[in-house]
Amino acid sequence: MNTKLITQIKNEWRSNLWLVTELLLVSVVLWYIVDYMYVKTSIYNQPKGFDISHCYLVQMGCLTDKSPDFIPNQTEEEKRQDVKELLSRLQHRPDIEAAGLGQNSYPYNGGNSGASVVYDTLRSPGWTVRRLVTPDFVRVFRYCGTRGETPEQLAEMLKDSRNFLASDNLYKQRYGRDLTSLVGKPFYLFGDTTNTWNLAASLQVIRYGDYFEAWNSYSMLAPISEAWYSKNLELCVRVKEDQDQDFIARLKADSEKQYRVGNLFIADVRSFVDIRRNYQQAETNTWNSYLFGMGFLLLNIFLGLLGTFWFRTQQRRSEIALMKSLGGTDRSVCIRLVVEGLLLLAVATVPAMLIDWNLANVELNSWMDGSTFSWSRFLITVLFTFILIALMIVVGVGIPARKAMKVQPAEALHDE
Repeated sequence: MNTKLITQIKNEWRSNLWLVTELLLVSVVLWYIVDYMYVKTSIYNQPKGFDISHCYLVQMGCLTDKSPDFIPNQTEEEKRQDVKELLSRLQHRPDIEAAGLGQNSYPYNGGNSGASVVYDTLRSPGWTVRRLVTPDFVRVFRYCGTRGETPEQLAEMLKDSRNFLASDNLYKQRYGRDLTSLVGKPFYLFGDTTNTWNLAASLQVIRYGDYFEAWNSYSMLAPISEAWYSKNLELCVRVKEDQDQDFIARLKADSEKQYRVGNLFIADVRSFVDIRRNYQQAETNTWNSYLFGMGFLLLNIFLGLLGTFWFRTQQRRSEIALMKSLGGTDRSVCIRLVVEGLLLLAVATVPAMLIDWNLANVELNSWMDGSTFSWSRFLITVLFTFILIALMIVVGVGIPARKAMKVQPAEALHDE
C-alpha cells in the first residue's frame, strides 16, 4: 500500500503541491505561536527561589501628636528599639514561624535598590538587586543555597555582620562563572574598596517575579544594621501551616494590646497572595490577552485546515467507494487517507523547519535565557507544531471519511 500511495501522491502532484504549500505556511505561522507560548510558559514555571505561602507583610505606623497616647520627644535610638521590640514580639508569637525585617527586599516589591558585588576583576551587572535584611528574613521566604544550605543555616550565616549571600548566576552571563565556586572568598560591596565582605553561601536564583527570567535576575543579601531600623522597613512574617485561617483578623485584634510599642503600632497586614496578584496584574492581563489572541488564531488555523481536508475528502467519495469495492475495509481506507495527509505534512515540514531555523537565528522570535535559539527548544516546538497539525489533519480527514464510508459503493459510483 505504501508504494501505491507514494505513486498516487506523485501522480497528483499539482493538487498536492498547493496543499503542501498551504501546510508549509501554516506550519511556519503555527511554529511561531508555539514557540512564543513555549517561552512564556517555561519562564513562568521556572523555580522562583522563594516561597510566599503562609507569608504576610506587616506595615508599621507611628502615632502622631494628635493621639492621646503619643509619646513626645522620643530619640532616634528609642524609635529603633521600638522596631526591634515589635519584631521580637512577633517572632515569639505562637502562630508565627519566622519574622524578619528588610529594606526593598520582599518578593513582588517593585521598589528596589542596586548594589555592586566585586571579586577581583569580576563585577556584577548594574541591575543587581540589593536586599538588606535581618537573618530570619531568609527563613520567612525560605531561600536555599546551591550546596544544599537550608533557610535556617543561611539565617545563621547572616548573624555575622561581615557575611553576605548572592545568587549563583551573578557572574554567569558576563563571565560564565558560577558563584558557588567563590564561596568563602572576600568581596567588595557597595563600591567600598577598603573593606571586604565574606561570601557565606551562593543562593539559588531569586527571581524578580513570575514573568521575569531567572537568567537575568540578580540579587545579593546582606545584614541590615540596627542603625537603619525604622517604621519604613518591611516587616514580613511566615505563619505556621495550620495557622493561616483568620490570621490577619487575629493579629489585628491583638495588635493594640500586645503590639503597641512606644509610638509604634501595626497599621495593616497583607497576604503575599494578594501582593503577588496586585503587583503582576498588568502582566497577567497582557498574558491573558495574548492567550486570547493566540487561541483565536489557532482556531482559525484549525478551521482552515479542517475545511481544506474535509473538502478534499468529500471530493473523493467515488475513490473511497472504489477502494471499498476492491475489498478495502472502512479502517484500512480511513488509515490510507490519514497517512496520505501526514505524508504531505512531513514533506511540508522539512522546508518549514529551515524557515523556522532562519527566523530564530535572525532573532525574530521570543528571547529566553539570552537567546532566541537552542536545539532543545527548537526541536520541542517543531515537534509540537507537527503534532498539532497532524491532529487537525486526522480530524479533517477522519470525520468526513467516516461519513463517506456509510455510502454504499454502488451508489457513490453511480452518482459519480
